[in-house]
Amino acid sequence: MKPRLFATAVLLMAATMAQHAQAAASRVIKVGVTAGAHAQIMDEVRRVAADRGLTLDVVVFDQPERIDAALAAKQIDVASFEDEPRLDAQRKQHGYALTSVATTVTFPIALYSRKLANLGQLQRGATIAIPDDLEGTARALILLQNFTLLTFRDIAGLHATLADITSNRLNLKIRQVPRTRLFDTLNNVAFAVIDSDDAARAGLYPARDSLGLEDARSPYANVLTVREADCTQPWVTQLVAAYHSNDVAHFILTRYQDSVRRPW
Repeated sequence: MKPRLFATAVLLMAATMAQHAQAAASRVIKVGVTAGAHAQIMDEVRRVAADRGLTLDVVVFDQPERIDAALAAKQIDVASFEDEPRLDAQRKQHGYALTSVATTVTFPIALYSRKLANLGQLQRGATIAIPDDLEGTARALILLQNFTLLTFRDIAGLHATLADITSNRLNLKIRQVPRTRLFDTLNNVAFAVIDSDDAARAGLYPARDSLGLEDARSPYANVLTVREADCTQPWVTQLVAAYHSNDVAHFILTRYQDSVRRPW
């Protein structure tokens, strides 16, 4: 190639790359969230991302079940509202080509009591209450195992039931109760395992009121979800970096303490 033609080709290539970069920088990434902490945290992520050249539009959904469908239909670009097990269930049920790209926050389930100041006071044969739905039961059993109150078969994993329990060192009596009624059991049980949303509605907060709470790196940590076709896009890396920034970490700690936990 002649020098002049070569120089022209290089200039054209550079101009094309600059146009692509400018287009990528000017693109608005739509993030689907639920109201409350997810939306509040994403607003802070949006501020950090803007300083780094990534523009986010935070779209708040009243109905969480619509978010994955909207993502699959390309109405939004990313979702931040659910944990990995629930995402997996949505993929299996609907065939969505979605994937998680990073953890966000954990809303911990916790042990609440009106009778105990600490777990050291727990008596043999005491009655405790846990959620009666499949996911709630498994999550509660994992928490109880983490506090060495019982063990269950490893093969049960995230699907553990009472039938999978292999040891119960204090011979605790475990009552399964609908989530919405767990708070009402606190006068009658040693403690109840209550999830973050139901506890908050009852005026309870894990960091302030619980005997013990779920680890931030729980398998039920929430995730950022994108379409599989987009997972290698540069904006995904930018978004994860903004979410996992020191500014967002400080916001979460200051705003929620350990009632919203950070697994990264």
